Amino acid sequence: MSTVTGHNFIGGRRSAAGTTTLESLNASTGEALPYRFYQATADEVNDAANAADHAFVAFRQLSPERRAEFLDAVAEEIDQLGDDFVAIVCAETALPAARIQGERGRTSGQMRLFAKVLRRGDFLGARIDLALPDRKPLPRVDLRQYRIGVGAVAVFGASNFPLAFSTAGGDTAAAFAAGCPVVFKAHSGHMATADLVGCAIIRAAEKTGMPQGVFNMIFGAGVGEALVKHPAIQAVGFTGSLNGGNALSKMAAEREQPIPVFAEMSSINPVILLPQALTARGSKVAGELAASVTMGGGQFCTNPGLVIGIRSPELTGFIEQLTQNMAEQAPHTLLNAGGLRSYAKGVEHLLSHAGITHLAGHAQAGQQAQPQLFKADVSLLLNKDPLLQEEVFGPATIVIEVEDDAQLKAALLALRGQLTATLIGEPADLQQYQWLVPILEQKVGRILVNGYPTGVEVCDAMVHGGPYPATSDARGTSVGSLAIDRFLRPVCYQNYPDALLPPALQNSNPLGLQRLVNGEWSAKAIA
Repeated sequence: MSTVTGHNFIGGRRSAAGTTTLESLNASTGEALPYRFYQATADEVNDAANAADHAFVAFRQLSPERRAEFLDAVAEEIDQLGDDFVAIVCAETALPAARIQGERGRTSGQMRLFAKVLRRGDFLGARIDLALPDRKPLPRVDLRQYRIGVGAVAVFGASNFPLAFSTAGGDTAAAFAAGCPVVFKAHSGHMATADLVGCAIIRAAEKTGMPQGVFNMIFGAGVGEALVKHPAIQAVGFTGSLNGGNALSKMAAEREQPIPVFAEMSSINPVILLPQALTARGSKVAGELAASVTMGGGQFCTNPGLVIGIRSPELTGFIEQLTQNMAEQAPHTLLNAGGLRSYAKGVEHLLSHAGITHLAGHAQAGQQAQPQLFKADVSLLLNKDPLLQEEVFGPATIVIEVEDDAQLKAALLALRGQLTATLIGEPADLQQYQWLVPILEQKVGRILVNGYPTGVEVCDAMVHGGPYPATSDARGTSVGSLAIDRFLRPVCYQNYPDALLPPALQNSNPLGLQRLVNGEWSAKAIA
């Protein structure tokens, strides 16, 4: 089979200014696939950022309907990526075809959700305070506010979701919806996938007449720093490791003009087992939890990495059942060799750490990740031992037994920020332990009851974020329609001629928006 060589995407054209090429690898075998990609040069990174910046002027001034048409076109192009595409994604990631097909639907669904948000118009946040010329002692001027995109956005592709958190994923969709062109840094683990999705975005842009440079993509190692530091870039979306997210955040903060970084990084997603639930269905919960921990090789940012219960005979029985269930779980091929090395290193650290007991799992060897179960002394959590707080990205989890309610509270207060926390309880449990909720609200972005966190619905109400180190900025979400807020900023117009105002703020309300007018919500035109 002949080798396909891919170029960077810059300003609506393909570019290969450098000589270094990168191989796409089969995740299961480590062998080279017939796809190579040109490493972006420093000049190409510069050109990509400038192309996005140039496109911003025209793109942000398009009507919400025009941008919605673009997002719908991207969704349609992604849906049309067929079985050959799915086979390439599977080869690069070792993920099964059914998972990729589902993720493809989620990716196009995100685009359509943001198209709906654009047509709905509430993202504009229109607020109007009409002039009060007769107010005493001083009159009030006419003031009108709405939100615009921040500018060109750098997006870093995630390893674990080659579609939904990557080239046309949630960060890209939110940036496009906000009117922000994107410079996408392709993940080295699935470059052929990124290339094909990038082509789909370009086709959609051409079909709908978007400005050249609305989408740009660069390949290669070591290009992220230059991208984040480029003065044209105004915000960053990132999904990946804590070290990577921290490094990008530091770079962005130290720029002459600091910019926000919305980095999703590290979370162990505690599951709290309440007493009556263990009595009623402990064995069932043990089976469900083992399935959640190992689903997809444990390669979910919401994987339940910590299980906490109050000491009792029922908890002892639960741990015995969970140990049996985890011992029966099959090994998994992970997304790439780097992920496997990181997982093996994390497991090794847990095995050698005082106060941690290994309960289940075969020795880590070979090319697959072995599911692992550990039990840790609660004192490690109470003393904020960093190892216990660190995410082991893969099919592993840790059980902690607390003495009583007081120690449960102390243990939860010792946790760092998380994406999720889960309560497993009967109705009486949930009533009795309602005092946990205010604690969890301070620690996490999403609280679940009698479910498992390894599933993130794409909808208006979803929050996929949380206090540091789950994310670098807990005020946002990377999934759901509220994700658009990260790439918007408010602008106020004072005593501006009505005919020259943005449509969202004109008296006639041509967009038919619900607007906050003099402190009251109204969709009516202003007389």
